[in-house]
Amino acid sequence: MGKRRAVHGLDERSHELLLTLVRLHIATGEPIGSRTLSKQAGQTLSPASIRNIMADLEEQGYVAQPHTSAGRIPTDRGYRYYVDTLVADFDARPSRTDEEIIQRSLFSDPTVTGEDVLARASHVLSNLSSHVGIVLSPPLSRDLLQHIEFIRLEARRVLVVAVSRTGLVRNFVVRLDEDLSPGELERTANYIVENFAGRSLADIRVELLRRMSEEKHLYDRLLKNALVLCNRDLGNGATESDVYVDGTINMLDAPEFADAARMRSIFRMFEEKGRLVKIINACLTQAETTRGIVVQIGMEHHVPGLRDCAIVTAPYHYRHDSVGSFTVVGPMRMKYGRVMRLVGYMAKMFDQLLNDAPSSPFPPALVGQPPVGQSAGHIQVVNLSGSQNLVGG
Repeated sequence: MGKRRAVHGLDERSHELLLTLVRLHIATGEPIGSRTLSKQAGQTLSPASIRNIMADLEEQGYVAQPHTSAGRIPTDRGYRYYVDTLVADFDARPSRTDEEIIQRSLFSDPTVTGEDVLARASHVLSNLSSHVGIVLSPPLSRDLLQHIEFIRLEARRVLVVAVSRTGLVRNFVVRLDEDLSPGELERTANYIVENFAGRSLADIRVELLRRMSEEKHLYDRLLKNALVLCNRDLGNGATESDVYVDGTINMLDAPEFADAARMRSIFRMFEEKGRLVKIINACLTQAETTRGIVVQIGMEHHVPGLRDCAIVTAPYHYRHDSVGSFTVVGPMRMKYGRVMRLVGYMAKMFDQLLNDAPSSPFPPALVGQPPVGQSAGHIQVVNLSGSQNLVGG
């Protein structure tokens, strides 16, 4: 290992041995003894020298010894050191095989909807990482409107069917103070589509208010109807339909979660999708300073139910705003490099799809040139007036 010099706060020998211990523990799941480390280090360090270095690392909080006669395992701090070392020299591109699996799984079927792509994405993340894959979709208030319809129901209620440019279809019911005829609803929907297609619901509400103040004598009734029908706040986080979770069963394979009570606690966590959104959004507050990929380990995320877990997440953007994310949750003993490459690649891919497509940025490589040589296609989203081609072939 050569001269002993400082590397990330540790001398070179301690640095190399700690990284070796973390890699071996990730691979085997077992405590790593000094003799095993000595074999990995070659003839340069004796087991006695390694024991001394391990004792120092334990005193500094990087490793722990589960039992007196056992080897050592990484602590939260040891994993953090390992991940920070990876990030310092990180290449976000996964293997060619993983890229092809992602492209084939998400975009080989030209008839998929936006929901299908996001659900498949969570499944692909879970499959390739062997952990839990979670995808957050753009909330409607921040997504771009492609089409909207208003369907009259009983008791002054209206069903709003909104199709975003990302191919997602959202339905919600608005309660009105006064009844509107089917003709008024149709005229209002046509006015919104003709004037505001391609803008977010939040922007549409602001523009409607401006027009009402400036052109009240021309549009009073129509603008009022449009504002009432669009005045639903969908911006305070995703609803359950905005969260796609796959692979919770993979947690059963991790020996860290063999305890039944701990496993029940984790499963309940994944069932509470609103709570998952809050946890992931809290992680993403770090994204601006971590090259877009955030790794939180153990109690760094301050969630007792995930005490023995790591969360790896990366946001994807429309323009400069984060609109969704790709996340993997698994035991701290995960293959961080591979998982980081997976979430980083998928986030960058969706960034490109959302921002480079000329008319409908999502789903996918179906617009323009696909990233891995896929042929172009189109997507049909069915709404109440029939099929609407959202992505040109």
